[in-house]
Amino acid sequence: MPTRTKWRFIGDYLENCSCDIVCPCLVSTKAMMATPTQGCCDNVLAFHINLGIYGDVVLDGLNVVLAAHTPGPMAEGDWTLAAYIDERATDKQTQALEAIFGGDEGGPMAVFGALVGTHLGVKKVPIRYAIEGKSRLVEIPGVLAVAVDPLASMHPSGEIWGMTGHPLAPEKIAFGVGREGNGFSDHGWNWNNSGRNGHYAPIEWSN
Repeated sequence: MPTRTKWRFIGDYLENCSCDIVCPCLVSTKAMMATPTQGCCDNVLAFHINLGIYGDVVLDGLNVVLAAHTPGPMAEGDWTLAAYIDERATDKQTQALEAIFGGDEGGPMAVFGALVGTHLGVKKVPIRYAIEGKSRLVEIPGVLAVAVDPLASMHPSGEIWGMTGHPLAPEKIAFGVGREGNGFSDHGWNWNNSGRNGHYAPIEWSN
């Protein structure tokens, strides 16, 4: 078995899928085996790396976006996936991000990598990821504009957090909702997950 390159990063992530709130994947009797509320799932996941290292390659400040379509329960696989990498990444940084987010170098994405049946490739694009108060936003000009706001809560914090064991953020994840006007259009897909399920969380990954 090839020796893996050691890597680690801390950052933040958001997701916005086509399911009603709350996503049944998180509360099904068998993990990720619930049928999506629309029958299939169209999901945008965005990641910002605050501090990161892959071998000797620094990844600080870079962003990655994944768009995934699943035809049924997520655990059954046959996902179709498209990837977008920050255009500011050097060739070495790009290779590192492809290895991490493709699941080839272990870590959380290794769980999902095995479920992908069709990969539509990787594009290098300008990606803006922002945290504004309790909301998260990601933009790729001409491709997507997605914002996730915290789900309404009676808690004084204004947020609902759960320890759901989500593969991307197992310790805690916020329950959110896609903002009106959310949209994604590429590869023949045209999604609007406004008012649909969303999540966000700080993340700390390694292999």
